[in-house]
Amino acid sequence: MPHLFCFGLGYTASAVGKELLQEGWKVSGTCQSEDRRRELVGLGFDAVIFDGGSHSDEVVTLLNSATHILQSIAPAKDGDAVFDVFGQDILARAAQIEWLAYLSTTAVYGDRQGGWVEETSELAPQMPRGVWRCHAEKQWQSLYETHGLAVHIFRLAGIYGPGRNQLNKLRAKKARRIVRKGQLFSRIHVDDIVATLRASIDRTNPGAIYNVCDNEASPPQDVIEYAAGLLGVDVPPAEAFDQAELSDMARSFYSESKKVSNEKIKTELGVVLKYPTYREGLAALAKR
Repeated sequence: MPHLFCFGLGYTASAVGKELLQEGWKVSGTCQSEDRRRELVGLGFDAVIFDGGSHSDEVVTLLNSATHILQSIAPAKDGDAVFDVFGQDILARAAQIEWLAYLSTTAVYGDRQGGWVEETSELAPQMPRGVWRCHAEKQWQSLYETHGLAVHIFRLAGIYGPGRNQLNKLRAKKARRIVRKGQLFSRIHVDDIVATLRASIDRTNPGAIYNVCDNEASPPQDVIEYAAGLLGVDVPPAEAFDQAELSDMARSFYSESKKVSNEKIKTELGVVLKYPTYREGLAALAKR
């Protein structure tokens, strides 16, 4: 039986896991709390707690039968905790690992002032999270280059889907329409991430790097306006970026503007996006 082990059974990894459970896979992974562990067990996962720093025999026991690994835990300034703590355990099982996916981010490209990037573009991160991701990518890629581990890197755009979208923010009256001239931001529905990863499992290509985004990089304010139209509510007033009060994290997202090419997942993996733009994605979510 194929067995996927997920470091970080969060929003995206658990969506992948649910898909594979339905196909008869064993799916296991880590979480950070006992409440979350019980919830995941109730969904059919074998879940264990990883505190982000301590080696765990429970994790290693599950890795013993893993055929596929998904690493979705974000790195910090101190590095990638999974690589640091379990890298050698994974490497020791390299012969049995058919596919290892590292979920990165398009932040590794930095700001391109609205220009295009593809997988071969130079990495030029400007924000700390992008720098940390670059370092983590290199760490995982090194295991492919030096030991042949079946590493695949996926650079994800902004993720949305059930429970995580602009419709929810509008309903909660927390949506803001921040306007910055020339700002473009790429997105991807979680269902299309699942489809991309599933396609990669069927067409493994160790060492490969993929951008995962939809077809249209768009200004964030346009997405809010469209979502408001779907709900039939007032569009939030426009706020100039330079004058808006934003957290450091929120401001960092507006500091980078680029269009991300998704051509490779289409041509190499045969992915047909279910939601090619935010319009189709949000319309489907509104109907739910």
